[in-house]
Order: sequence, then C-alpha cells, then structure tokens
Amino acid sequence: MKKIILTVAVVLGGLSSFAASAFPMNVTPKIEVVTQQEYKEIDAETLPQAVKDALATDYPTATLDKAYVNEKQEYKLDITVDGATSSVYADKDGTWIVK
Repeated sequence: MKKIILTVAVVLGGLSSFAASAFPMNVTPKIEVVTQQEYKEIDAETLPQAVKDALATDYPTATLDKAYVNEKQEYKLDITVDGATSSVYADKDGTWIVK
C-alpha cells in the first residue's frame, strides 16, 4: 500500500512540475496589428500620365479593368493580360511596386 501511495505521489508531482514549466505564467503574448492600406476606386482617366505610360510600355497587351489609389498616391491596377487577371501596383511616377 505504501508503494502505491508513493508511486502516485511521484507521478502527480512529476506531472505538476512539467505543467508548470511547459506553460509559464509570466510570458506576455505578442500581438501584431497589420493594417491593410485602403484603396479607393478611381476612373482610368484620372490616372497620372506616367502610370498610363508605364502600363502601355510594360504590359502592351493588357486591358485595364479597374484602377484604385490610396493616401500615399500608390495605384493598384486590375488588368487582364491574355485572359488572365492580375493586380499590379505603381507609384505616381509610374515606378512599379512589389507587394
């Protein structure tokens, strides 16, 4: 009977020390906030000429479906090239942005 009680005490003591070390209570979780830049739809005619020229030069067979702009004057262009749709990003000077 003493062996059973001693065995149970050792097992419970081992489990409680494992639980205490596996889940420390003094760790504060890190929270990252990722904000999505808000784009507003605009007419294709209001695109800067530099963006239009870059699109015509680099994507000559592309069809512009929709255009968007954000507060940083970055443009999101939804285009169709050979039946495949894609989104490309450019700044106001017509330089492509990788996102």
